[in-house]
Amino acid sequence: MTVTLFVSILTIGASLSVLLTEAIKKYYENAKKEYSSNVVALVNSVVVGGLGTAVVYMLIGIPWTANNIVCIVCMVFAVWVGSMIGYDKIIQLLKQISDAKKE
Repeated sequence: MTVTLFVSILTIGASLSVLLTEAIKKYYENAKKEYSSNVVALVNSVVVGGLGTAVVYMLIGIPWTANNIVCIVCMVFAVWVGSMIGYDKIIQLLKQISDAKKE
């Protein structure tokens, strides 16, 4: 896997994971059920990052070697970190802006 392909999959995967995580959180909030944001994001990253990378491997014809399987695991972790950092930082920024406007 090239660096360009890894970054491309990471960008798309993290974006999709953030959107899916937010949708699931809204569902749980509307259903008045308790949930853990980190666990929801982790499960989404396994699905989006792991399966997404596997689909890209199949579509491009990348062979299933030990190195490429390690890249799938790294992609799951990278998508999870990217989606958690991105979402939490954006929410924190919006709260800070709204608090600054109130003062």
